[in-house]
Amino acid sequence: MITVSSLQAAEQRRIIADCFARTGLTLEQLWLRYFALGGDVSEADLEAYLRGVLPLPRIQRDMVAHAVNERLDELSGARRAPYSRDVGEDSRPRGLLAALVGLLDGAQRVSPERLPEIVTAAGRALDLELTVYLADYEQRLLFPLPGERAPGRVPLPIEASTAGRAYRNAGTTLTEEPSGPRLWAILLDGDERMGVLEIKATTDADLHDHTLRTQCQWLASLSGHLIAAAMRYGDGLDMPRRRRRRGPTAELLWQNLPPSTAATGDFVVAGGVEPAYDVRGVSFDYALSETTAWLAIFDAGRDTVSSGLVVSAALAAYRSARREGQDLRGQERAVDKALSTQFGDGTTVRGTLAEVDLTHGALRHLEAGGEPPLVLGTGHEPTTVDSERRPPFGDGGPGRITTARLRAGDLLVLHTEGLAGTRAADGGRFALADSLAAGAGHVPPEIVRRVLAAANSHCRNGFAGDAGLLVARWPGTG
Repeated sequence: MITVSSLQAAEQRRIIADCFARTGLTLEQLWLRYFALGGDVSEADLEAYLRGVLPLPRIQRDMVAHAVNERLDELSGARRAPYSRDVGEDSRPRGLLAALVGLLDGAQRVSPERLPEIVTAAGRALDLELTVYLADYEQRLLFPLPGERAPGRVPLPIEASTAGRAYRNAGTTLTEEPSGPRLWAILLDGDERMGVLEIKATTDADLHDHTLRTQCQWLASLSGHLIAAAMRYGDGLDMPRRRRRRGPTAELLWQNLPPSTAATGDFVVAGGVEPAYDVRGVSFDYALSETTAWLAIFDAGRDTVSSGLVVSAALAAYRSARREGQDLRGQERAVDKALSTQFGDGTTVRGTLAEVDLTHGALRHLEAGGEPPLVLGTGHEPTTVDSERRPPFGDGGPGRITTARLRAGDLLVLHTEGLAGTRAADGGRFALADSLAAGAGHVPPEIVRRVLAAANSHCRNGFAGDAGLLVARWPGTG
């Protein structure tokens, strides 16, 4: 059956072929321009399309039209090739380029809470209906934006939904539903998982098309970056992620944390804290370079009103020393000095400092009352790295710097006593090593999410001490 859309596609092809004949380009030159725009078909298929032998999806047709028009723009006064929508109505490019440009233009100086509608508008250039979902701070639910008021949409569980599977795997998931296919794509800020993008096709867009799915991933990636940037200057996108009130101390500590996930080609690191809305004295930090990874975790306890300030001072002193290029010993001295100077004798913070040589996997670490690192290799149970504890920061030192060597693919784990010591109502201790081993096949951010969720479930959110966790994977030398 011949449809209106097929007739329109045929007319578009006829005019494109006619315009191409006036460009003076060879077929190879046209294909190179088309390919540079993201075109996905071969030179032979392009020739077959121009001859009317092979149909192309709408997105590919528009890329061909744009490649022709780029050349016609160089030839003043030449008639332009039409895009899929009404011919002559708008000479701006359609498809992915229009979607990305629309997203970037729309995000300029916009209030954070308006970003979801900007993302939705960008999707229309690809004939897609988009909805943004963001993960809550405990990473249990994905909330549709704006909040729960999104018509017909409700929060989705990360552990038991298709959207959650895309989030857990940090990828895309395509499902077939009575209303048509639906694609879920991860929203990333770098390597940090922000949430997912729900994608439904309208008109003749085909989510089974590999090229379109790739373009959806690019759109989701840019959306994730813009959402994360907007969160730094407004609260409109942060508030829907909160399931409970967060007190001043927890607010301070969360603001001092680095992104929950970061990666280079040589290292991946992820961290988290619990209880998410009532953390009082735990923090972590890291820094990655081409040759070295620096890791640190600090624990000032939950028992005093100043715990948050104390652990923040330790974190700030560590960062300052590290950014001045000081080694573990210099970082240790800086934290000791900051605590004694700002709070006086008797104020202490437990912690672990570590440094990994990314070329050879050499590990150097120092424990100041903190828990020694754990190492988990492929097919092995977690093992505690040999160490020698010194008293907590602010109470003695210097401590002994211990060395070890990581094997390719090893997981390096820093944690607080509050995580290892999590107990159930009957006194049963949380099996941290077993939980790490169970999640070892996943990427570090998913390991962190799973382990903290298991600890939370074990104690029913009744943490006696703050739980801090930092997981890193060294893939080995290139």
